[in-house]
Amino acid sequence: MTGYNELKGAGQILVVEDDPVQRRLLKNAIERHGHVVHQAENGRIGLEMVKRDAGLFNVIVLDLMMPEMTGLEFLEAVHEFGTQIPVIVQTGQGGIETVVQAMRAGAFDFVVKPVSPERIATSIANAMKLDQREVKARSGRRSRSGVVGFDDIVSASPAMLRVIDLAQRAAQSNIPVVLEGESGVGKELVARAIQSAGDRSGKPFVTVNCGAIPHNLVESILFGHEKGAFTGATERHTGKFMEADGGTIFLDEIGDLPLEVQVKLLRAVQQGEIETVGARTAHKVNVRLISATNKDLIEEVKNGHFREDLYYRLNVFPITIPALRKRKEDIPHLVRVFTDRFSSEQKNGHRMTVNSAALALLTAYDWPGNIRQLENAIFRAVVLAEGPELTESDFPQIAAQLPEYDVIDHLALVADNTHRDHDAEFAASDYSVPPPSVLDAAHRHADSAENAIASVNPAGEVRKLADVEEELIRFALKFYRGQMSQVARKLGIGRSTLYRKLKDYGIDPDNPQKDAA
Repeated sequence: MTGYNELKGAGQILVVEDDPVQRRLLKNAIERHGHVVHQAENGRIGLEMVKRDAGLFNVIVLDLMMPEMTGLEFLEAVHEFGTQIPVIVQTGQGGIETVVQAMRAGAFDFVVKPVSPERIATSIANAMKLDQREVKARSGRRSRSGVVGFDDIVSASPAMLRVIDLAQRAAQSNIPVVLEGESGVGKELVARAIQSAGDRSGKPFVTVNCGAIPHNLVESILFGHEKGAFTGATERHTGKFMEADGGTIFLDEIGDLPLEVQVKLLRAVQQGEIETVGARTAHKVNVRLISATNKDLIEEVKNGHFREDLYYRLNVFPITIPALRKRKEDIPHLVRVFTDRFSSEQKNGHRMTVNSAALALLTAYDWPGNIRQLENAIFRAVVLAEGPELTESDFPQIAAQLPEYDVIDHLALVADNTHRDHDAEFAASDYSVPPPSVLDAAHRHADSAENAIASVNPAGEVRKLADVEEELIRFALKFYRGQMSQVARKLGIGRSTLYRKLKDYGIDPDNPQKDAA
């Protein structure tokens, strides 16, 4: 793949990873793209290397789970040290709490193990652009020249990189393409990139939102009409297909087309002919057709809302664009790009930045409106911001929709060194930990018999599973001070299941050490 994912020049990359196999794999993948790799087998060695020669490294690739010094502790130490080197964190767990915590600690990007060579190369490329202050504002809208290419698609996720690869292949022919995905995921941007990368680049690109046209006008708008063809047709109208002749027509929300219009569209696709309303003869047109839908077209066919013959004519090369919530790796990059573009368009023209806490908040949100919603949220924040940096307070509507974000906001990013090994046991399963006061209380009793759950009974026999489960629930309630959502999450069960077990075992959540009345 070329374009956006090409790297511009070699960089000095520090890999901090305790697993020698992973270090070797990362080294090979990074060096394949022309970079120089430096290695550290744990966080302490990596931190010493940064302190010794901070100006040497362009990017740091950091594992989160390491002995001696965890990745989060490394991030905290690097932050205190004052270096601005972009850090890409690796995690074996894709839970959003892990991601949010790393972003809050200052990570530039995150990748989930096992990471592909293409994914790590893209992340390093993005980090180096930041490092070299070469971040360009790519909005997903038409550029000043009217041309949008694959370079304009901001992506770091494997799912979106696959979409770009498929779209680049489709651009090499005139094969009909159907872009599937929720509203706001960027279907038109991909369609424009396909057009600009093919042999119709520079030719007309005509967009039609089929769902926004009144049904009685669809045929006229698509295929045109002659003067006097119907009441109100006071002059001849050239349809969208004629406007797109020689270029590309993009039919958005094609699933909303009336059945009678679908018949004429089928003829246009099959024979390259359109029937203008009121005309006696058909017109030849030469167009590349790209369709888009947020509906399941095969279900529409089954329900009789979409012609089966048209479906198979259009659905030759389907490309599904994932929702933003399924490619959260893209959110930090999109946030930076939108912030840079919108701030540069303001009257003062000062380039704004986004702090790590705001990035974490925006990454934690699921964005039901996808990229369009994210773009609008950034636009509003930039316009209303009072300082040169966007913070959590600039996104009150988003924070209000994350009721559990306050819990994440108070995570203990770095625990006391004397208890590091104990903390790592909890971090290995989930990075969301209780407030420091709770940790301190737990640590003071970690080795006491009070917190030990016996595996055998006084007779030397293995205890019943139900008895152990009851004791573990009681312990978790005390450990997390009755925070039911936290207890359920740590135990790996739903809240309704937790409440049912409390009832079954007769446990009072307010006083877990005593039986409920």
